[in-house]
Amino acid sequence: MAEEDHNEAEARSFQSCAAEVARVLSLENVASVPEDRRARHLAHAVRKPLLERGSLPEEFFAPLMATAVDDPDPSFCRWFVEPALYAFGRRRVMTALLDYLRTGTDAERAGAKRAWYCAHLPLRADRSPAYAPGGSRDPALDESLDVVDEWLEVSSDRLRDQADSPIHNEA
Repeated sequence: MAEEDHNEAEARSFQSCAAEVARVLSLENVASVPEDRRARHLAHAVRKPLLERGSLPEEFFAPLMATAVDDPDPSFCRWFVEPALYAFGRRRVMTALLDYLRTGTDAERAGAKRAWYCAHLPLRADRSPAYAPGGSRDPALDESLDVVDEWLEVSSDRLRDQADSPIHNEA
């Protein structure tokens, strides 16, 4: 696949994921933006409503993770990771990204690596109504050291597998 075709397919995938997030937010009307700007416009339109909610229904989790992983711009995948962190917890977000690393396509694994960086954002009570009035939340939502350890193990296994591949050994 030529680089231009690959980038176009990646953008279409991200756009469909962002459209799904807009759909579950009942923001379908934002899709009327011209094609070349639609994906980023959709992403921008859903960011604020997602962060303003104290909780998100379960139906939001998979589209948020897919959109974060498919976002071709590492500067913006945070727009989908951050609300997921507040609503579903760091542990669940990191576990989903670990699943993408383990079983995803090459593009999904690359996207999971970009999103993994954002999954370490500091969570602040003043940033989201997901916190209780006293600024607290269930600490089990954010316990993730074991998931980080698994991520590091899977990452190092993947690097070792790449180093052992025939393509790398022919040089």
